[in-house]
Amino acid sequence: MPAAGLTERQRKWFASVQASLEAGTGRSLAQWREVMKGCPETRHRARLGWLKAEHGVGVNYGSTILAACAPDGEPGWDDPEALRAALWKDAGSLAILDAVERATAGVGGVVPTQRKGYTAFSRAVQFAAMRPLKGGKALLGLRLGPAASPRLSPSVRRESWSERLIAVVELSGPADVDGEIARLFADAAENG
Repeated sequence: MPAAGLTERQRKWFASVQASLEAGTGRSLAQWREVMKGCPETRHRARLGWLKAEHGVGVNYGSTILAACAPDGEPGWDDPEALRAALWKDAGSLAILDAVERATAGVGGVVPTQRKGYTAFSRAVQFAAMRPLKGGKALLGLRLGPAASPRLSPSVRRESWSERLIAVVELSGPADVDGEIARLFADAAENG
């Protein structure tokens, strides 16, 4: 995993997962590359599920294996710009992400990290994440209790981002990104 776009804590964590892969799974990364050639699945989540069901590999090791086995031309962790472009291809959703980034630019120490399925925001730990929704909308998850604002709802869907993000708000357009959203983002950063 690359160091760009990660907090120091995240860099250390990824390094420890990589370093312990062979001891934790009984196979080297080169051996896992061979195993993955036999995987019948094509989607990321399905491939993770196959690794767990067939080989007992958990999410952390599975993600490390899949990152190393990404098909040619598929953006990986080492190309956050390509991941961002692939995820945020809807102009309406991208405009919302841009609005959130502008509105929260004054929150210090934030490290944005692009994942395949969402954009994460961290300090020591992840405190916010966003993913596009159909119809040019976006979902913002925050490390806050839903009672922090009437605009927030409890996260009822299991998201791929941190389980610490228990409140969500659906944003329909850039105009939804106002002072309250900026305040909630800053509050979540303080919680992280």
